[in-house]
Amino acid sequence: MGRSRVQVNKAHKTRFSSKSSRNLHRTSLQDGGRIGKAEGNHVKGARAARLQRGKMLREQKRAAVLKEKRASGGSTSAPRVIVLFPLSASVDLNSLGDDVLKLLSNGDGSSSSTVASSEYKLRATVLKAPHGDLLTCMEMAKVADLMAFVVSANSPWEENVSSFIDSFGSQCLSVLRSIGLPSTTVLIRDLPSELKKKNELKKMCASQLASEFPEDCKFYPADTRDELHKFMWLFKAQRLTVPHWRSQRPYVVTEKVGMVVTNESSGKCTLLLSGYLRARKLSVNQLVHVSGIGDFQLSELEVLKDPFPLNEKKKQNSMELDDSHDEEVLRSLHPDPMKQEPLVAENTPDPLAGEQTWPTEAEMAEADRNQKQGKLKKRTLPRGMSEYQAAWIVDEIDEEDSDNGDSDDDGMVLDKEEDHFSNQDQDFEDDKETLRDVDNETYNDSEMMDDENLTREQYEDQMKKIKEAHAEDEEFPDEVETPIDQPARKRFAKYRGLKSFRTSSWDPNESLPQDYARIFAFDNLARTQKLVLKQALKMEEESRDDCVPTGSYVRLHIKEVPLVAASKLSSLVSSKPIIAFGLLQHESKMSVLHFSLKKYDGYEDPIKTKEELMFHVGFRQFVARPVFSTDNFSSDKHKMERFLHPGRFSLASVYGPISFPSLPLVVLKISEVSDAPAVAALGSLKSIEPNKIILKKIILTGYPQRVSKMKASVRYMFHNPEDVRWFKPVEVWSKCGRRGRVKEPVGTHGAMKCIFNGVVQQHDVVCMNLYKRAYPKWPERMYPQLL
Repeated sequence: MGRSRVQVNKAHKTRFSSKSSRNLHRTSLQDGGRIGKAEGNHVKGARAARLQRGKMLREQKRAAVLKEKRASGGSTSAPRVIVLFPLSASVDLNSLGDDVLKLLSNGDGSSSSTVASSEYKLRATVLKAPHGDLLTCMEMAKVADLMAFVVSANSPWEENVSSFIDSFGSQCLSVLRSIGLPSTTVLIRDLPSELKKKNELKKMCASQLASEFPEDCKFYPADTRDELHKFMWLFKAQRLTVPHWRSQRPYVVTEKVGMVVTNESSGKCTLLLSGYLRARKLSVNQLVHVSGIGDFQLSELEVLKDPFPLNEKKKQNSMELDDSHDEEVLRSLHPDPMKQEPLVAENTPDPLAGEQTWPTEAEMAEADRNQKQGKLKKRTLPRGMSEYQAAWIVDEIDEEDSDNGDSDDDGMVLDKEEDHFSNQDQDFEDDKETLRDVDNETYNDSEMMDDENLTREQYEDQMKKIKEAHAEDEEFPDEVETPIDQPARKRFAKYRGLKSFRTSSWDPNESLPQDYARIFAFDNLARTQKLVLKQALKMEEESRDDCVPTGSYVRLHIKEVPLVAASKLSSLVSSKPIIAFGLLQHESKMSVLHFSLKKYDGYEDPIKTKEELMFHVGFRQFVARPVFSTDNFSSDKHKMERFLHPGRFSLASVYGPISFPSLPLVVLKISEVSDAPAVAALGSLKSIEPNKIILKKIILTGYPQRVSKMKASVRYMFHNPEDVRWFKPVEVWSKCGRRGRVKEPVGTHGAMKCIFNGVVQQHDVVCMNLYKRAYPKWPERMYPQLL
């Protein structure tokens, strides 16, 4: 039995404590009943500021959403564009389009695609995408506020998505996803009247098509008027989302096209485009781009009376747009010659910019000092080599070259880091005695003169047999043959060797083509883009006299438009949307654009580099001849690719008008057989950088004739000793993993002695890498002119 416990009361309990000790733990009402250290004024102020900042951010977001909703669905906003897109050829799109227009117009017949509905308090433009016309579908998707994909329930649906979507619909979906889909919905037609079968078929259709569309995409039946009525009410209350690149530039979807010809002999005219202004304000001093035609200036900007007002008293749906006398001009803006942005596409080079001026006295004195220092340190150069070429060759002369005293060697322009190879591999540092012994053992005169007495035909046949024997082992697509009838030093005069493709330096401003004098470049693209977008946003927020607000019905007077292109637009306006959008600053100038793209899976034909392709970049479309290259992240140089390889991303560099990234890209191949272009590749705009270095690589191959350990005599890489001396500083390597260098030529048929860092096999192939900078090709025509 344990002893009994004695109760011990705690000293701080209220029953056993005095009044003075009780007040020590009592909190005052002024502190809010909080126990602990009292807060200072700075703590209370920080918390209040944090709460106030959170409240302010919430109010700003709420106001932005409300402003966006009012701008997209208010009485002063532009009509919403609904694009009905059939996913298969079995969909009857005309009947659905007529039902939607009748619903919005309350049964009144309207020949226009734009309707103002007083019942729904909504203005909408209904466009019907033609099945099979890819270009028209793309242009409609670029301006759509809602993409309503239409499927037919009459198609067989036995666990096959292609029953609802045919090949053209699947291709268009891939292209539209690459461009950027706006708000989407799916309308199901031809459902049975029985409720049970109708629900089952709707669920089946939704389950099979859900993976093809975004998660928030809704499926609606659209057979009866009540079903379309329900869809319209939900569409009116829906908050629409569009790709970000559309909200950065003002654009007009043309509803009427006109021409004013002042002089037919000039081949130019003033193009009149009428439509609602969307997304941003448009300045009369701003440049505009007409899709497929080019960039132009505005001669006048008119604000017309709204032909489709939402107010029922002023409703004019029956008004014919072709009657120009009924169009009332509310406001007319004219450009200011001092503020209007100039239409500059190409740079005008100064032919005297590269001329040598007369040197100053300071420059002459500095040249004399350099000349005196050069005399103190005399450098022996091979005959025919300039000082510029010598700057690429290391100062250390190989022991073999210095001992031989061979003054007839030619040199090649090489990278500065190229000849460090002699300092890295100690196997190459052989003394005279070792080399002399090897020469006596392996390379006697009788053996090396086996090919001297052959005729040209026998020499070519022997070289062909050896190359055919090694053709099965060719895994290097860059291999080229050295021509027999032309010296290699002339055929590959623009090529040079590199010690390391990743780390060796290459001057981006060296030997630029003449086309580079026609383009523009940015010192800092990110900073310029930030300033340009900030300037555009400032113009949107300010109240300026030269700007037209969003939602206005405007008429653009575009001057100096080719007469042929304007006539084409007039004939296509009823079947295809004509888009005119305002350009940001610098977006009319030419530069070198780099796109990250991937070959489209459905396109099987090869796409060669510098092949003429049609580029759709955002709203703009132009013709370009790109150069494909690998997209390297660890190097400032990119290896050129002769073809666009499927299954992986490549870099496409083109001469084109500047567009600030990021923008979607769709590459189309113009077929000579068919009028309709085919989708060749998809991607996006990556950067604008003329100094990006793209190198074309070639591999010259030779075959060992005599082998002795690390020494070998190689033939058929060159065909005369002068070429061997010219390419002597370039490193060689073998397909079995050996690295080496050229020692000297042997004989008169281009055979050469080579030293490697390991034992060479008789069946090995000796290779030499050469590089040349590649540039895109300037297109013969810049814009497709609505082909």
